[in-house]
Amino acid sequence: MDKVGIGIIGCGNISSAYLKAMAAFPILDIRGVADLNAALAEQRAAEFGLQARSVEDLMQDPAIEIIVNLTVPKAHVAVALQALAAGKHTYSEKPLGINFAEGQKLAEAAKAKGLRIGAAPDTFLGGSHQTAREMIDAGVLGTPVGGTATFMCPGHERWHPNPDFYYEIGGGPMLDMGPYYITDLVNLLGPVSRVAGFSIAPRKERLITSQPRNGEKIPVHVATHVAGVMAFDCGAVVQIGMSFDVAGHKHVPLEIYGTEGTLIVPDPNHFGGQIDYLKKGGSFEPQETTRPYTDGNYRSIGVADMAHALRSNRPHRANGDLALHVLEVMEAFQRAADSGTTIDIATKTERPAPLSVSLIDGRLAR
Repeated sequence: MDKVGIGIIGCGNISSAYLKAMAAFPILDIRGVADLNAALAEQRAAEFGLQARSVEDLMQDPAIEIIVNLTVPKAHVAVALQALAAGKHTYSEKPLGINFAEGQKLAEAAKAKGLRIGAAPDTFLGGSHQTAREMIDAGVLGTPVGGTATFMCPGHERWHPNPDFYYEIGGGPMLDMGPYYITDLVNLLGPVSRVAGFSIAPRKERLITSQPRNGEKIPVHVATHVAGVMAFDCGAVVQIGMSFDVAGHKHVPLEIYGTEGTLIVPDPNHFGGQIDYLKKGGSFEPQETTRPYTDGNYRSIGVADMAHALRSNRPHRANGDLALHVLEVMEAFQRAADSGTTIDIATKTERPAPLSVSLIDGRLAR
């Protein structure tokens, strides 16, 4: 199968994970990296044996079919629109945009151009999450009833060298970590129909304790503790908690409840992890993972799937409809908190097709 030319824009913290993972997918041909900080692009290019180029150069290169957009959230849509205008498909880091109106503008532009958009997270394609999907589809839970989704920590200023954007508009725990949890829940249960939510920001500024800016304070412009409920089209009702204000807790990342059992799904920020299943009347037992991509960080599998989809003329899984739906759901929590009402979700999306074949060598997982 012919390789697909890839141009990467944004050489910050997350780019290393993408570049390491992309080496595992033969269909991806990385034609260059770019960043507004040219020195950072040169550094990343030297690290991975690639060519540092300008943004304009990547956009104009006819050999590049997909622009992978790893910029900060507030630049996601602007860079993606530039890529579409240049005739490129585009795949962005999460979230798709910093608000639903922005994401909708991008989706409409892609449709008008006849081009594809996609967005992280792609961790739902990991073997543990695909195995959990297979189990739910096989009916082991009976009728889905509900679940919980929990990410709570003291804040990213503990480790990130430049954590400002986590507390700017477009940041916060819901837009930062919510995509992993909500995308996986849509993969497992289908689309969301209605949202209720509450949010607070207990601190107006945060103290950086990471290097090199240890001791510096940064302002907070978003809610940093969000709690809510999602009603799904399938009838399930799932509680969610996303926070940068919790010192510690004992909740698991994802639990899914059904009339016949309970499924413990591992951290959706990772591709693998232990699945536990309790059949009604029994006790929790570990489950064998039956799908590929559990043994590492495959962050870029969504790009590889998009590349294969282009060559095979099929839908890609981490697609624009999914990302836009998740973005609307995430924004709805703050809308619900502000209005004191429940919010109906207007967008609909299909559950992504299961992934049971390796995109590296084409072999079946089993």
